[in-house]
Amino acid sequence: MSKSVSMNIGNMDFSFEHSLVKIIANRNCTEIKLAGLNIGPFEEGNEYEVPFWIAQELEKAGIARFREEERLDTAKLYKIQWTERVQTAGQISKLPENFYPKLRRYLIELKEEASKAPEKLREYEKSGHVTQDIVNSRLKKIVSLASAPPQTEQTLKNFTSEEKFLYEQLNKRIHEWKTQILERKEIEE
Repeated sequence: MSKSVSMNIGNMDFSFEHSLVKIIANRNCTEIKLAGLNIGPFEEGNEYEVPFWIAQELEKAGIARFREEERLDTAKLYKIQWTERVQTAGQISKLPENFYPKLRRYLIELKEEASKAPEKLREYEKSGHVTQDIVNSRLKKIVSLASAPPQTEQTLKNFTSEEKFLYEQLNKRIHEWKTQILERKEIEE
């Protein structure tokens, strides 16, 4: 993977880690003081918005849990897969916000669970296959759209940040390639 792609995806992932997510407090908890940051207090059953990385730590500590719509699961992946399959070649469906960062974390979580509980291995494998299908389906559409004349913002509105980056890179390279193939003057001289 090129440095540019890796760095760009890394930057998007960093932004996701610091984006606000909704959590629900599992129990009462006094204010937590971190280096220059105060979190809470939390009251059981109430909803709060905190950066993703803090939500993860609160969940590990049993203080809070992510709201259901903040999480990906196998059922949601199947629904996304079905939606993606029924779209025509030029259409791309809207994915949940921060889909790819959530997907990476969900698959890591499933893999860890599968290493501890063999009955989770099947769910991990199914999710992996569904994920590949979703990515491949969207990738084909992105390549097709990148090969066509530049798209309008309306066409690109359902792309994720990662997909827009890929589309722009492909569109640029394909355009350069076509220009070189079709308009080379040196050959005529």
